[in-house]
Order: sequence, then C-alpha cells, then structure tokens
Amino acid sequence: MKRRVFEILEIGSSDDRASRLADWAIILLVLCNVTAVVLETVPDLALRYGAVFLWIEAVTVALFVGEYALRLWVADLHPHLRRLGALRARLRYAAQPFALVDLAAILPPLIGAAYGHYDVAFAAAFRLLRFLKLARYSPGMRSLAAAIATERRAILASAIIMLGLVIATATLMHALEREAQPAVFGSIPGAMYWAVTTLTTVGYGDAVPVTPAGKLLAGITMVIGFTMFALPVGIIATAFAREIRQRDFVVTWSMVARVPLFSELGAAEIADVMRLLRAQYVEPGTVVTYAGEPAHSMYFIVSGTIAVYLPQGRIDLGEGRFFGEIAVLRRAHRSADSVAVTAARLLVLDADDLHHLMHKRREIGRRIREAAEEHGERPVVSDDGGDGTGA
Repeated sequence: MKRRVFEILEIGSSDDRASRLADWAIILLVLCNVTAVVLETVPDLALRYGAVFLWIEAVTVALFVGEYALRLWVADLHPHLRRLGALRARLRYAAQPFALVDLAAILPPLIGAAYGHYDVAFAAAFRLLRFLKLARYSPGMRSLAAAIATERRAILASAIIMLGLVIATATLMHALEREAQPAVFGSIPGAMYWAVTTLTTVGYGDAVPVTPAGKLLAGITMVIGFTMFALPVGIIATAFAREIRQRDFVVTWSMVARVPLFSELGAAEIADVMRLLRAQYVEPGTVVTYAGEPAHSMYFIVSGTIAVYLPQGRIDLGEGRFFGEIAVLRRAHRSADSVAVTAARLLVLDADDLHHLMHKRREIGRRIREAAEEHGERPVVSDDGGDGTGA
C-alpha cells in the first residue's frame, strides 16, 4: 500500500490512471482554494458567502494536510533518501522546496486555530502561497526554476551590477540636486528611490530632477536602465530555452531507445533519428488513424497497446511495434482504423521523413519493409530501389 501511494503521489506516471486523477484533483483543489481566498477579500462577497468560503477553506486545508502527511509517510521510498532511514529521510524531505510549499499551504489556518484568532486579510497573502503547489505539476515551471538555479551566479552578478548602478546614480543625483530639492534628493537613500524607478524605466514622476545637469544624468540613467535590465532577462530566457531543449532531448531519447527498431543504433545515429520524430500521447479509445484518410505518417509504440483493424481482422500491437507504414510506403490512403486500447505513448514519423530515413538508413528501411510484408500486403518499390510493401 505504501509503495502504491508513493507511485500515485510522487512518480505521477501518465500511464497510471489513479496517479493522473490524483494530480488533477490536487490541481483543482488548489485553484478552488486560491479563488476562494481572492474572492473572500471582497467585503460584499465575504458577507454574503462567508460560510461557503469557510467551508471551502476547511475542506481543502484538511485534504492538503492529508496530502502532506502521506508525502511524509512515503518520503523514505525516494531513491536518494532510502539510505538515510525513515526518520532522517522524512526530515530531509520536509526541507525540500516542494515540501516547504506544501507546509506553507497548511500553516496559516492551523496557526490561526491554535491561537483562536484568524485574520483573513493578514492570512490571505500566506494562503495564496498555495498557488505555488501547481509548480509540482508544471514541467515548464520546474524548467524555469532549474534555469534560474543553473544561472544563479550570472543572475547574482547582474544584480550586483544593478545595485552598483543604483548607488552610483543616486550618489551623483544627490550631489547635483540636493540644494535644488533637499526634500527629494537631500540624502543618498532618498535619491536611491529615484534611481530605482528610473533604472527600471517606471518613472512615477514623484521624484524629478530640475537642474540641467540632473536632467542630463536622468537621461543617461534611463538609457543604462534599458540595456542593463535586459541582461538578466536574456540570461534567464537563454537558460530556460536550454532547459526545455534538454528535457525534450532526454524524454525523446528514452522513448527512441525503447523501440527495438532503433535499439541497435549508436548515440549519433539516435540523435539523427530523433530530429525526425515527435512524441504523442493518446488516451484509451482514441482513434489514431482512420481508414480512407491520406497516409501522412507512421507510428512507433513506446508504451501501451494499439488495435489495428485490417480487412482480414484485428491485430493488437504492443510496445516496440509500429504501424501505418504500409500506406505511407505506397503514398496511398489508409486501409485500416487504428485505435488505442490502453493509454499509449507514440513516436510519429512523417511520410517524407520516413522515406528519407529509409534511404539514409538501409537497415531500418529493410526492417520496415519486412514488417509490412508480415502484415500480408503485396510488395511495392520504395524510394531506395528495394522491395517494400504496400496497403
């Protein structure tokens, strides 16, 4: 039971229906709770629906507490924590960022209940931290966090440069404007407010230089702000794009390596094939191909089962098999429907890329034609001059 709870909560496999339901249930609870927190700050709504908001808070927090307790219970099953023992593994897990977010999601009402006082306005800011729980289920947010962590030194260097610019421009403006506007620029800390709003190009207008020298410095500061604040943004954007590419590369690599047709290829050859493939996930009952439609791609099954309804009967294809190549080889319309029997992950290869791959990798082309012949179809001539199959 403990292993099953761990698989549902922590592994989150897309092939596991219970895991996907648990993920969506937690996401909906977070959205429901955060929406209630926001609406509760509206006086009219709080007066009219206060009991509803209280009920939503009580139910969702109780479920969050249960989720947190279960995650602590199974913490010692994480591969990197198993060697620590149950207690130390749970303590180490509790100090991780996602666990701290889970704890922050349940602390405000528990503290309020312990002290017998609950200030909605004060607690709202902390309760909205629950929104961060969604990061656990968002690969994009995890990639962004990883990008920031990877480039933390460059980002820190940019922050130090910006802090130096704030201090330098504030000091110069204090020297130029302190006699003309002692109330605004009479001190360096006061001038730093102007420096921040100017360097960020916000310019509220409540602190404006009036001397010619001060105006010249303000113009230079604005230009510097445009260029310098683009630096950390560019660093994060580049790192984020790199993280996305790396994640997609790893996922696609692992999927390609599980297909027997490509298992004997070297690393360079797999990388070459990966550029031609795209991943697709289908739910049970999804029709992947229809009979009579133009054949624009073939499919490799990474996991799950696909039923192909040929004129001579149904064929169930499992992990490592492929289908749809017959009509693609003939450049004809499909003669069979294919339906996902279970949830399945597929790799899709477009028709033009298939012919290119078969021409470039003769062994792969030969094996694809042999598989087509096993389906009982008549031979055709493929682009590389060899005997193929058609449907």
